[in-house]
Amino acid sequence: MQRAVSVVAHLGSRLQAFSPALCRPFSCAQEVLRRTPLYDFHLAHGGKMVAFAGWSLPVQYRDSHTDSHLHTRQHCSLFDVSHMLQTKILGSDRVKLMESLVVGDIAELRPNQGTLSLFTNEAGGILDDLIVTSTSEGHLYVVSNAGCWEKDLALMQDKVRELQNQGRDVGLEVLDNALLALQGPTAAQVLQAGVADDLRKLPFMTSAVMEVFGVSGCRVTRCGYTGEDGVEISVPVAGAVHLATALLKNPEVKLAGLAARDSLRLEAGLCLYGNDIDEHTTPVEGSLSWTLGKRRRAAMDFPGAKVIVPQLKGKVQRRRVGLMCEGAPMRAHSPILNMEGTKIGTVTSGCPSPSLKKNVAMGYVPCEYSRPGTMLLVEVRRKQQMAVVSKMPFVPTNYYTLK
Repeated sequence: MQRAVSVVAHLGSRLQAFSPALCRPFSCAQEVLRRTPLYDFHLAHGGKMVAFAGWSLPVQYRDSHTDSHLHTRQHCSLFDVSHMLQTKILGSDRVKLMESLVVGDIAELRPNQGTLSLFTNEAGGILDDLIVTSTSEGHLYVVSNAGCWEKDLALMQDKVRELQNQGRDVGLEVLDNALLALQGPTAAQVLQAGVADDLRKLPFMTSAVMEVFGVSGCRVTRCGYTGEDGVEISVPVAGAVHLATALLKNPEVKLAGLAARDSLRLEAGLCLYGNDIDEHTTPVEGSLSWTLGKRRRAAMDFPGAKVIVPQLKGKVQRRRVGLMCEGAPMRAHSPILNMEGTKIGTVTSGCPSPSLKKNVAMGYVPCEYSRPGTMLLVEVRRKQQMAVVSKMPFVPTNYYTLK
């Protein structure tokens, strides 16, 4: 996701690699950027603010991008992801509403279990990726991308009105909470010091409401956009700065910004909406077929099913693949060529991997070039260089699952 979020892999120096339409240096231009509840906190801690999806967010802090990235892989980092859209879907027909919009099997979710899913259109294109959690409090908790805020909210509100007009019991509430992501191998150890619940009983993609470092009413979800173990904490606005400050008191924790988040998600093979998937990409083309619920495939009752389901057994024109290369780093929009020099595709995301000391990227190529190990060419700065199709994730994921 622009997160996500982003089951996340089941399931999202890279300042230049952000989409110019989404991220640019903060200036005093006429545009009024939204601020998260931690805006002043970021400035006080040396955050370098940029415009991202209509928000002013830290791209990095005093540490370098590489140091921040590696600290997340080795310890843990705190990210402010309060720009994400958080909603509650209420009422006895809440599952019916959500399943009319997404490809996943929401009805099968156990209490407090979540899943990555996709909003799709009738042409099979991906409108956004999102995480849906079926809470034990009797509502669906939904987190979707800031860059699709207005589109996603309108989509859900229109469906609510449609079902209400049919006499259905359904409603929608936008949550005003902040959202903090604590990510890295020591994240659970750090968080455990501030909660009474046993986090060993909270596996990947499950959720619980608890008091966290004295802040009540927090929803803690074991998920993230880095490939590491970690949590996302939906926290009431009044307690956001207190919680961030409490977490930072542990020397394991450092603040991290958009730059590290982007390179971490790319190493984990996670999509950025608008770059790697969009309204012109189907789940099968995007290598996201696993998000299609088995029951939903059989019923063909989700938007775009008549396009998407036949692709599962047929042949699509292109697929999302991972790429690795030496030399200059691949960037979004870099042409991908076959060994004869004919353009066959385009890079959608790319950066130097701080963990691997190699360049990694993802992009789309015709199916006949999608097998791992296939040698290709990429054009970087008008020069061709060798690249190899590689399995994703590039760096092994470390999600916490119960043995």
